[in-house]
Amino acid sequence: MPTDDTGIRRARVAIAVVFALHGAVTGSFATRVPWVQDHTGISAGELGLALCFPALGAAAAMPLAGRITHRFGARPALRGLMVLWCLALIPPALAPGGLTLAPALFLYGATSGTADVAMNALGVETESRYGRPIMSSLHGMWSAGALAGSAAGTVAAHADLDARVHFAVAACVLTALSLAVCHWVLDLRSEPDEEPPPHFAFPPKSALIIGAVGFCSVFAEGASLDWSAVYLRQVMDSSPGLAAACTTGFALTMAVTRLLGDRVVERFGPVRSVRVSGVVGTVGGVLVVTAQNAPQAMTGFGLLGIGIALAVPLAFGAAARRGPAPAQAIAGVATITYSSSLIAPAAIGGIADASSLTVSFIVVTVLAAGLMVGAGVLRTEPKAVTSGAPVAPQKQS
Repeated sequence: MPTDDTGIRRARVAIAVVFALHGAVTGSFATRVPWVQDHTGISAGELGLALCFPALGAAAAMPLAGRITHRFGARPALRGLMVLWCLALIPPALAPGGLTLAPALFLYGATSGTADVAMNALGVETESRYGRPIMSSLHGMWSAGALAGSAAGTVAAHADLDARVHFAVAACVLTALSLAVCHWVLDLRSEPDEEPPPHFAFPPKSALIIGAVGFCSVFAEGASLDWSAVYLRQVMDSSPGLAAACTTGFALTMAVTRLLGDRVVERFGPVRSVRVSGVVGTVGGVLVVTAQNAPQAMTGFGLLGIGIALAVPLAFGAAARRGPAPAQAIAGVATITYSSSLIAPAAIGGIADASSLTVSFIVVTVLAAGLMVGAGVLRTEPKAVTSGAPVAPQKQS
């Protein structure tokens, strides 16, 4: 379908806004975790255990996304799942203690994961019909939304606003926006005689292989987001402000790289783009672990952010095009990446306790280098679209 078609352009903008709204929910919650801990009266260890439940909920629910989409259609399913995801902000703030916080966070993760799979599957289909790469910028919009949600949450926290009020207002606003924007996404329906996907199925082998690339990227992302400020404070002896700026800079480099990444992928193809990104990320990791001063470490974290930014959106796209069940394949990759984000912060802390933070980021550097090795699994041919002209295959190397 030609790129000047009004409908597909509108659908592209709509799915981009959906990604931003999904990220805004995450950013809103992340800034108020200290309030949730104070409100529930749980210890740091109990909080750490409770924060495992979003990933557990996502991993349990994501395989169901394909069945939901098949049953209701892509647009109604995404609309409903986004509403549930936005409203899932509220229960964690209402939990009076750790025993009630855990199931609230499980629900939070389950709604996040199913909405995540549905919007990525629709993003891949939109990309196919649009005729140009868009997955990187869609994930860039997610990052931008997360930053916007974090900024609003920071303002609410500084104003000492009760998180129950903050989350209720944010949930209502984001729900209204989701209902409005989902009206314009692609409305895909299953054929009447099409075999429905199973209620639960293990992801295909191809998705597991592609997911390994996503694992490397998300592990490095989670480690850097959670530990870059600590690294500057403890290893570089930097001020708290400079340490915080390092984390912000890392997040910004990832967001900007994803927003601009579609042009890179369109010109060089996913395989070459990720291989070169792996080189940049590896150089960044080397700068971090050999840093003699804060500017060198901050430069390293910036390059690391640039280097790992493209792998996950391209992994979702490659998985969806490998087989007849895109949602199932995306769910497999998403499960692996969610698991990586769960493992990374604890693994970095464990390695640091056993040796040092520098050794921890040597591990991160090795995983960034793994993108160079694993980029070849992203070599796939796009499927022909069911309506409109099939798109030309992207360059692969």
